[in-house]
Amino acid sequence: MPTSCLPDGVLQALLDEDTPHGDLTTHSLGIGARLGLMTFSARGPMVAAGLEDAARLCELTGGQSMLRAASGDRMAADAMVLRVEGPAASLHRAWKVAQNLIEYSSGIATTARDLVDAARVENPDIQVLTTRKPFPGTRALAIKAVKAGGASVHRLGLSETLLVFAEHRCFLSAEEMRDHIKCLRGLCPEKKVVVEVSAMEDAHAAVAGGVDVLQLERFSPEQVTDLSAWLVETGAEDRVTLAAAGGVTPANAADYARAGAKILVTSAPYFSKPADVRVRMKAL
Repeated sequence: MPTSCLPDGVLQALLDEDTPHGDLTTHSLGIGARLGLMTFSARGPMVAAGLEDAARLCELTGGQSMLRAASGDRMAADAMVLRVEGPAASLHRAWKVAQNLIEYSSGIATTARDLVDAARVENPDIQVLTTRKPFPGTRALAIKAVKAGGASVHRLGLSETLLVFAEHRCFLSAEEMRDHIKCLRGLCPEKKVVVEVSAMEDAHAAVAGGVDVLQLERFSPEQVTDLSAWLVETGAEDRVTLAAAGGVTPANAADYARAGAKILVTSAPYFSKPADVRVRMKAL
């Protein structure tokens, strides 16, 4: 589906980073004013992302862009995604920045779609959520790409969700530990309380404390199956949601869905190989 573009100032900063003092080669050849056509095409199958941003970026350099697809579309090999006309100086200035933007974004979107598709074979209602681990400075683009792939976001930052890690609990006394979920529920009654655990006994303790969501760090699918069965035995399956986290990939997403996880939390899309996008240019 089409997505809104990043602010012009952000896109302009990407251009300025690549050409801080102009394009020496194009200027020296004296071809900057000559009109040309630049096309972007998928070299192989991919889920497209970043197209709207790339198109707007090309317009900021003086080109006229025409989208041939939208972010979220599945593209076959050799399918054109973007066409741009304009002066050679405009095309050359936008070329690599736009190509990189599409390639990295589409790589993220493709892995996100692979995760969603694999997991929903087992559970059509499962949610695939990505962590806040994109490379610093790329979060806005990365999140747009994740959404283009059909996944969503686990947390946008620290300000809007309650997620208790072991790194929080190490600062609590034994008495505070017993009441930390109750305390959070009292102070933030409109929020769900999520607790990350890495051992079965910690999961049992969090359920006894009234947790809403258990984030299972590095649990195997077999461990998730065991915990899911325990929740059924204790009558807690309707009030506690299991979220598998850590090491979730397209290769094992179906295993975690089959084991009883209702949420998959993953960083895998952010570390995807960029898609391969061919750029062709010619004079008009």
